[in-house]
Amino acid sequence: MLVVFTLRDYQQKAVDSTLAHFRRSDSAAVIVLPTGSGKSVVIAELARLARFPILVLTHVKELVQQNAEKYKALGLTPGIFSAGLNEKELNQQVTFASIQSLAKSRDKLKRQYSLIIVDECHRISDDENSQYSQLIQHLKKANSRLKVLGLTATPYRLTSGWIYHRHYHGFVRGSADAPFSECIYELPLRYLINKGYLTPPNCVDAAVQNYDFNSLASGPSGIPSEGDMNTLLQSSTRATKSIVSDIQAQADARQGVMIFAATVKHAYEIADYLSSESVAVITGQTPAAERDEIILRFKRKELKYLVNVSVLTTGFDAPHVDFIAILRPTESVGLYQQIVGRGLRLCEGKKDCLVIDYAANGFDLFYPEVGAKRPDPLSEPVQVVCPGCGFANIFWGKTDASGQVIEHHGRRCQGLLDDGEQTQQCDYRFKFKECPQCGSENDIAARECSACQHQLVDPDDKLRKALNLKEAMVLRCSGLSCQITQPGKLKVTYFDEDGASVDESYDFNNAKVVARFNRFYAKRHTVSGVTTWHDAQQVVDHQHCLQAPDFVVARKSKRYGWQVSDKLFDYEGAFRKANALY
Repeated sequence: MLVVFTLRDYQQKAVDSTLAHFRRSDSAAVIVLPTGSGKSVVIAELARLARFPILVLTHVKELVQQNAEKYKALGLTPGIFSAGLNEKELNQQVTFASIQSLAKSRDKLKRQYSLIIVDECHRISDDENSQYSQLIQHLKKANSRLKVLGLTATPYRLTSGWIYHRHYHGFVRGSADAPFSECIYELPLRYLINKGYLTPPNCVDAAVQNYDFNSLASGPSGIPSEGDMNTLLQSSTRATKSIVSDIQAQADARQGVMIFAATVKHAYEIADYLSSESVAVITGQTPAAERDEIILRFKRKELKYLVNVSVLTTGFDAPHVDFIAILRPTESVGLYQQIVGRGLRLCEGKKDCLVIDYAANGFDLFYPEVGAKRPDPLSEPVQVVCPGCGFANIFWGKTDASGQVIEHHGRRCQGLLDDGEQTQQCDYRFKFKECPQCGSENDIAARECSACQHQLVDPDDKLRKALNLKEAMVLRCSGLSCQITQPGKLKVTYFDEDGASVDESYDFNNAKVVARFNRFYAKRHTVSGVTTWHDAQQVVDHQHCLQAPDFVVARKSKRYGWQVSDKLFDYEGAFRKANALY
């Protein structure tokens, strides 16, 4: 049946932005649209407008089918190339394919393609040996001007960072070699809810004991290892039983409940506490045919509870879901939003979607994606204005009761400067490693100065060397205090977490000493408008805003006692910092 789609305003803007971008550039671009916004409609419209052969790729057969059906509803004939759908046809102008199937059949792609559209494009990595990379490079041999467009709700991955370099609003996200050059359109989740395009979420606090996943060390993926989580969950069986009982009570008036478990073992434990006739479990090991049958039964409402482990966060569409229960940790705002998004699609008779986070992840559904792992459970997105260019950055940080930022974890300003001829990232660094040779500021992870190529000493090597010296002391600095000892003379005291301390003095009557103090503290503070410290009293008045070093190394002098010889700021390495668990 022929269907005429009327694109929503934001869908039309996404299409227009794509056309405008590719008229002026061949660089890979990405569109960021929340779960439930109708990405398949945008894809169908772009495919309809295409004048030359294009490919629409994704990683699961459900999305291949969903995207193809939207295109077919326009009265057009799609080609489908997916082993999971038992179709392998490449003769149509628009081919919808699974990357796994097409990557194995690159030699069958004989035509010159003008465009590749990748749905759920955050799965593209910068690994040149990945299936996506190899396929794109293969097609570029036939068409060097091949255009690549990605669509996703989550443009950030904990393991590899932002998937694009520049944002059309004028700031930098990922590295210059990110898979996509530019984000050309983005829509916030709140807009869709306010406009009635998505079901309002009803986020409530759990009325029972939460899991304490925050006590576990995070693995490379940003969450604790499965073994560590199973150990914690094994000691929390009483909590699990209480949580499941609460889920059952809350689900009494709900149509469909999706439960996101932490591990496979955890998923089956949850299912055991639920009614066996109304629950099913899907994991990565569930056979494809069984998985399809379970999803079909759930969509028919033959099953009320669907428990899953990391497999239904994308490519799953069951509009009747009106209760999301989160029993797993996640360090990503985007993943949290995708999980909740499973329950935000519109459905007849559905007034809201109940969301309960039993894992105490502590995310606000409307948090912006920060682009870094949350350093601790108390951190939240904060706005930090760059003193250099005025750009309002969003970093993880903390605020006081009045909303004043007292700490943030940003490294470099993300503002994009445009002089009319070229654009470049603002070079202001909030955290940096200073080159002892030329004084240039480098990223805290740098091993070589970007200005003079001088080899920068690894901070761990500095600490090991100091710890091996008899006449040296290393403080895990937990704070500092400042006081005036004589007119213009400042004493700074650094405190170890165990109570030890060491002092250093600065004579603000001496311009060279003032310059040395500013080398360390001109940027390392949270006082708005201050770019240089001019006198000792000014420092004392704002001492609570100074950033203390992570480590202080002192050497013992026979004449003067302990003297500060080095301070390590913005430390990232193998040694534990003050008041940290590990």
